Amino acid sequence: MVYSGLYKAKNVFKYKGDHTNIIYRSLWERAVFQWCDNNPNVKGWCSEEVVIPYYYDVDKKYHKYYVDVKIVFEEKTLLVEIKPEKETQPPVGEKRTKRYIREGLTYVKNMNKWEAANDYAKDRGWEFQVWTEKTLQEMKLLAKPVPGKLKKYKPLPSYRKKRRKRYFKNLNLKLFVKALHRVHKNHVTGFVEEFNNLHELIVKH
Repeated sequence: MVYSGLYKAKNVFKYKGDHTNIIYRSLWERAVFQWCDNNPNVKGWCSEEVVIPYYYDVDKKYHKYYVDVKIVFEEKTLLVEIKPEKETQPPVGEKRTKRYIREGLTYVKNMNKWEAANDYAKDRGWEFQVWTEKTLQEMKLLAKPVPGKLKKYKPLPSYRKKRRKRYFKNLNLKLFVKALHRVHKNHVTGFVEEFNNLHELIVKH
């Protein structure tokens, strides 16, 4: 199944950017694009047109963060990141496993991005929000999961396994642990708790 593709906007005038090159990178993103496109309360929107520099605590370098969606309403503007709930939480389980490190790296990177995006939005009088599957279910953009129905595990292609092996080999574990501790301590659970109270704005509209 293909989870990414080119989105063709119906209401081209609402899209604030290059409407011929709107890329969705997941079916969740596509659902949000359709919602923005067809919702009369949305006055304008765009995807990956807002670029925010952020400092990644693990490699101690600056990177670019392309925000998933910018949504303009009559009375406010939102910057929205669409992410699975599990990527908004610190990792759990055995701390020495590759899975723990991988999930920890994702968590640290997300927190670094979202801190930068939150500051960027506040400076402009906007809001930054993280929308998870729970958000999309409340918005009726995503069906609620059927209890007891599990997804099949799909093994990684061999070239990705090799690339991941190299990455773990070169990873500075001290920096990783330090970064994970910092974001977990300071953070940002506030983002998800605050934004998962399902955005008055969305409920209102």
